[in-house]
Parts: sequence; C-alpha cells; structure tokens
Amino acid sequence: MSAIAIVGAGPGLGLSTARVFGGHGFDVALIARNEKKLDGFTALLEADGVKAAGFAADAADQAALASAMERAAACFGGIDVLVFSVGPAGIISALDVTVENLRPGLESVCYGAVTATRAVLPAMLASGTGTLLFTTGGSSVTPVPMFGNGGVIGGALRNWALTLNRSLAGQGVYAGHVAIGAWLAGTPGPTDAPRLEPDDVARIYWDMHTARDLAEYVVTA
Repeated sequence: MSAIAIVGAGPGLGLSTARVFGGHGFDVALIARNEKKLDGFTALLEADGVKAAGFAADAADQAALASAMERAAACFGGIDVLVFSVGPAGIISALDVTVENLRPGLESVCYGAVTATRAVLPAMLASGTGTLLFTTGGSSVTPVPMFGNGGVIGGALRNWALTLNRSLAGQGVYAGHVAIGAWLAGTPGPTDAPRLEPDDVARIYWDMHTARDLAEYVVTA
C-alpha cells in the first residue's frame, strides 16, 4: 500500500488532497499543529474508507516536524508522496517586510519544506521512486505588492522545488511546484474575488504525481 504525507493539512485543500489520494488507494498521514483538528480529519477520512493518521507538529519546529515525519513513515511503512502545503502566517506588503516579520515564515515554509523533504528523500532515492510536491501562492511566480512576504518566501521555495526537479531527473523521484494564484473557497479573502474549489486543485496534485511531466503548475481562477 502506498502512503502520502500532507504537511500543513487543513480542512480545505489538505483534506481534499487526502481524499483524492485516499480514493486511489493511498494511506494518508496528516501533519499540522492542532492535534484535535487532525483527529477530526482522520475520522472523516476513515468514514470514507481511507486509512489515515494524524501527527501533530509545527512546521517551524524542525525537530518536531522531523519526528512527525519519522513516525508517519513508521506507521505506514514508508512515505511515497510528500505534499508540502504550509504558507506564511499573515499578509505583509512589500514595503512593510522586515527581517523580523519575515523570519517566522522562512522557518515554517522554507526550513519546514527542507526538513520534511530530508525525512523522506533518502528512502525515495534508495527505492528509485517517489513524489515531492510543494505549494506556494501565486506571488511566488508573479509578484503582488500586498503579498510581499509570500512573494519572498514562496519564491525561495519555488526556486528550490524547480531545482530539485532538475536534480532528481533520471533517479525515479519526481519533484513539482504548485502555485495557487487565486483564493480557495472556504478561506478568508475578498468576497468578490474568484474562488477555486479545493477538490479541483487537489486533482491537480494527483495528475502531477501520475503524469510526472510538469515541473510547475500555476493555478488560476
């Protein structure tokens, strides 16, 4: 049985991704900060016939995240797909970005992505198969002044994801980047803005995992 680990799992895109992969026979490891919410997500998935387990960890806490990834791999006999979908907390415009308010996002998003990847990549390389998918906002590709922190942090993660894609070519492990350039249904944002359905975006992750031909997919409404 294959297993997916979703870091930054929430009630929208995270749960949709879990359902899409779970519907294709994957076991699901959910990683996020709130253990009570994780229990609720796993109960919903189990009711759908998906084997799932939650592992509480803050992506900014490298030791805790590495431990959660290790426990998830032990629970399911390995991790075949990693989906990293952690975003910076809050919106900071480009003119208001400082070292102090940028650092927490870098730690949770960039350092978290590296930590989660390092936890699964050696086994993937050893077996010659695996998928790594990283999520950012659309400002990582097209700068938007109001998302100053997201552009800096997401741009760094995007660069690394695309570099991984090239570096892993021919080794059986696929890395891809998904930039979400619109508001997701069910999330805070302008009431008149176009919305993307989480289920539709989740299917993009599945398509990227199976086709393995795109380094990047920019999602727009």
